[in-house]
Amino acid sequence: MNSKNYDAIIIGAGSVGLPIAYYLTLEKLEVLVLESNAAPGQGENKAAIGGVRATHSDAAKITLCLQSLEFYSTFEEKTGIDLGWVPGGYSFPVYREVEEGILKGLLPIQKSYGLDIDWIGPQRLKELVPGINERNLRGGTYSPGDGQVSPLKYAAALWKESTSRGCDYHFNEPVTGLMKKAGKIAGVKTRKGTYYSDVVVNAAGAYGKEIGTMAGIDIPVVPDCHEAGISAPMKRFFDPLLVDIRPGPEGKTKNFYFGQNDRGQVIFCYTPIVPILGTNRENTSEFMPVISRRLIDLIPRLKNILIRRIWRGLYPMTPDGVIILDQVKEVKGFYLAVGMCGQGFMLGPGVGLNMASFIVHGKPVIKQEVWDSISFYRDFYAGRKEALK
Repeated sequence: MNSKNYDAIIIGAGSVGLPIAYYLTLEKLEVLVLESNAAPGQGENKAAIGGVRATHSDAAKITLCLQSLEFYSTFEEKTGIDLGWVPGGYSFPVYREVEEGILKGLLPIQKSYGLDIDWIGPQRLKELVPGINERNLRGGTYSPGDGQVSPLKYAAALWKESTSRGCDYHFNEPVTGLMKKAGKIAGVKTRKGTYYSDVVVNAAGAYGKEIGTMAGIDIPVVPDCHEAGISAPMKRFFDPLLVDIRPGPEGKTKNFYFGQNDRGQVIFCYTPIVPILGTNRENTSEFMPVISRRLIDLIPRLKNILIRRIWRGLYPMTPDGVIILDQVKEVKGFYLAVGMCGQGFMLGPGVGLNMASFIVHGKPVIKQEVWDSISFYRDFYAGRKEALK
């Protein structure tokens, strides 16, 4: 059986655990990452469509995603490693007065936290997205600083960069228990060994609740299932990722979103009106008929694209749709980076930067009042909902 002491142990080598490890190694900590999968980024990170935006209605998500965008857009310049970064922004096209009111109402909040976003008219939107359905098009929002990244390249890059600074990764090694002593975290147990540390970070994504239970903590995170798909490569003809927040006419979808990646593939997903709770990853028979109608309705020329594959991923949801970053009061040294609500990939670098600062220096990089809004001890049922999923 293995046994070793570390400065910090991270549970989960995904969209959130990887950047936390990366930033902790920058702080010169000796770090262990435990992962049940066979390689980094093989859980929900692999299921992400790769969009990175700060167009949210929540102050913490806006701020953290702006930090993530800074990370993604400059990483290759700083390290020489290609993440598949594709600039081009995000746009929310609008066809009805109700969505126009919602999106315009959010602009002052978004701008107040430094987001470069504005309302654009239908002509500008048609220039950005050639072939978009013009009927009743009212315009939309556009945030040019957003973009897209390859989740697989991202995971490999952070694994490489953190291991080069001494981070240990143990794959195929799920956590079986947490050790506590006198109200403090003491380490982690697996079937292969016992590892000691006074800092343990729960970054287990959809399985964060189970890890919390091992520490005697009830974490209000429940996974729900979302399907996505990707086309064969084609010539790139539009730059921004698109989000249509109208409910679907078939009565099954809240919204849908898609874009073209660095290879020209169209990658797409939608949010079901009725959440599909649990961890079932089997594809449904309704996904492609529903998403196809919505894609073709918005951009008719997409009717001839070839779909390469579809898959399902898990969104670890909190009751209020807002993430949890905190240290647990009941077990000193046990940290939470959970409940990313399906946006762990776009939030990851910002989360990693702030969690590392919180662990090492006792305070985050973002403003304290914003940090406090994502506390584990907030009221999760105060009626606060994320408007832009």
